[in-house]
Amino acid sequence: MDEPQPRRITDSAVLAALAHPLRRRLMDVLKVDGPLTASALAERTEQAVANISHHLKVLAGCDLVVEAPELARDRRERWWRLVSPGVRWSNSDFDGDPASQAVASAANSLNLDRQVSLVRAWYATCESEQEAWGEAPFSTDHWLRLTPAELAELGKELQDVLARWSRHKMPDDGQRRDPVFFFARAVPARP
Repeated sequence: MDEPQPRRITDSAVLAALAHPLRRRLMDVLKVDGPLTASALAERTEQAVANISHHLKVLAGCDLVVEAPELARDRRERWWRLVSPGVRWSNSDFDGDPASQAVASAANSLNLDRQVSLVRAWYATCESEQEAWGEAPFSTDHWLRLTPAELAELGKELQDVLARWSRHKMPDDGQRRDPVFFFARAVPARP
């Protein structure tokens, strides 16, 4: 069976909606915790339920989240889930329009800010929590000499490894498994 693929975003209005920091965070919470109600999302993000409801409607209007009525216990309870397991976009998809290109550039910048803030938050945690994880958290960087095709091949290999780990069945062994954020970037650059 084919694994669900990330949604490729080519509409700048959808990308602009997704680029909002709280909406991006809501998508992350739904990805990690699965379908939730607006109340549960508000609790996890320390936001007002009305604020969460507004942002869920924006995400739903862009077909990024949908209601999951089969999970509701009554008519008033509204559950939400992601439409696809992730999203991706390329700045080149927005090259034809300067306004759309600005949205894509801003979305990339905000996305990078979010990724870096998650890593910084880890390093700001108390020493005892960091010690509990030992040497498991890691950081690595490498300088490689690659063609565009080789870089694409490297990216596919990394995506395949991550896809395998995301499908990893959680054994019933009594061990606590916390969400782990992983990100990597590979871009042409000069040292």
